[in-house]
Amino acid sequence: MNEEARKDWDTYFMDIAYMVSTRSRCPRRHVGAVLVQGKKLLGTAYNGAPMGVPDCSEAGCMIAEELEVVEQDGKQEMVKKQRCVRTIHAEQNLLLFTDRIDREGSSVYVTDEPCWTCANMLANSGVTEIVFHRSYPKDSDKVNEMMSQKGIVFRRLQSYEPPRETAMTVSN
Repeated sequence: MNEEARKDWDTYFMDIAYMVSTRSRCPRRHVGAVLVQGKKLLGTAYNGAPMGVPDCSEAGCMIAEELEVVEQDGKQEMVKKQRCVRTIHAEQNLLLFTDRIDREGSSVYVTDEPCWTCANMLANSGVTEIVFHRSYPKDSDKVNEMMSQKGIVFRRLQSYEPPRETAMTVSN
């Protein structure tokens, strides 16, 4: 294989995150995350119900609705958010199943931009970089601001194309 056909590291690790996401049984969104230090893969995780508990495909989604005040165009508006509370997010599982020492100075590749809760957890986890592909506009502005305040590199791979076998229709 010549060097020109070889994938760059961002593509390589994001491909792995997407492959990991195929383990998810969530009907709304498959999310995968990988922990990387340098070029070494340290852990993988995906979203789903706790081990040994029926997941959303078996027991249905547990949707909780929340209202949040957001500022748009200089005025405050109430926005309704829906979240599945049965599912542990991929980023949360990654933090549960990796060691703090491994996270110090590491990067997280995640298929989707972290929600506010996951962003908070990642910001306190020791990682110094978060790379994602699909945006999550519900929390994007405040997550970007926090990452900037924390000095965590937070970047989206916009021109990235996931492996075909990982494709699914995403619900927001």
